Amino acid sequence: MMRVRPYHADDGERWDAFCAASHGATFLHTRRFLSYHGDRFVDRSLILEDEDGRWLGLLPLALDPTDAARWVSHPGITYGGALHDGALRGAAMIDALQSACAWMREHGAQRLIVKPVPHIYTLAPAQDESYALFRIGAQRVRCDLSSCIDLAHRLPCSERRRRGLKKAQRAGLAIESGSETLEALWPVLEENLARAHGLRPVHTLTEIKGLAARFPQQIACRVARHEKRVVAGLVLFVTPRVSHAQYIASSEEGQALGALDLLFDHAIGEALAMQQRYFNFGVSTEGDGRVLNEGLHRFKSEFGAGGVVHEHHEVAL
Repeated sequence: MMRVRPYHADDGERWDAFCAASHGATFLHTRRFLSYHGDRFVDRSLILEDEDGRWLGLLPLALDPTDAARWVSHPGITYGGALHDGALRGAAMIDALQSACAWMREHGAQRLIVKPVPHIYTLAPAQDESYALFRIGAQRVRCDLSSCIDLAHRLPCSERRRRGLKKAQRAGLAIESGSETLEALWPVLEENLARAHGLRPVHTLTEIKGLAARFPQQIACRVARHEKRVVAGLVLFVTPRVSHAQYIASSEEGQALGALDLLFDHAIGEALAMQQRYFNFGVSTEGDGRVLNEGLHRFKSEFGAGGVVHEHHEVAL
């Protein structure tokens, strides 16, 4: 079996360099991103090595805040999973997960939750982890449905979305970019989430501004203004293959003016100009994936998007 050891703070620079060379890692997996959580999570990340100490893979992990016997890869990000640069394929991935599970069991874990990286984010086919999870007896315990445009093979955009775009253009809405727009967007987002879902943003304004400062190339903000008022906006997480709409917000005025149609048309055009492969609108599911918000899913699908799943697997240790 592979050697397994815990991550230590002085591994941070090497961890991030490994992520940069990994087939499936994004900036969400880096210690620079994970560290913004501060003391919110108890880190249990693992490093997989060969006999000579060469790093073969990483497993970002933390304790479930509601159950210390359950370890999650990773509770603070949308997806976690085992990261590697090509070394963990086929049988090697099975060995890696078996070795990691044995180490976790010896250190008090009773259950492991793994959220593999969805295939749209990986630079090369990398679903060996899903196969290995099946082989070690994992059960799928959650499945969320995301809406995603394959920019090389986009499905038709609906007539309703085309009408919305023309309405926004006639209204003279202006698009503004830059992290400085987050200040004006956040009240719109907070009101939107409270009105539509009774929720608050995962990130506070202070947190998202801090993250945007850490990752100026990966976190982008776009807002639509009408007569100087911000009426809608997007926060985009940009990875090598995907532009992902982390936050989508519109005021009631913005909805009436088709502001999101204009913003998405602009953001999709930017993704094409960057030669990205996918534009991802995010999930439309609630209740751990068991409820589909059909109206939200329909809205996203009308831009020419199809379905991509985000799966959660549980391993009894």
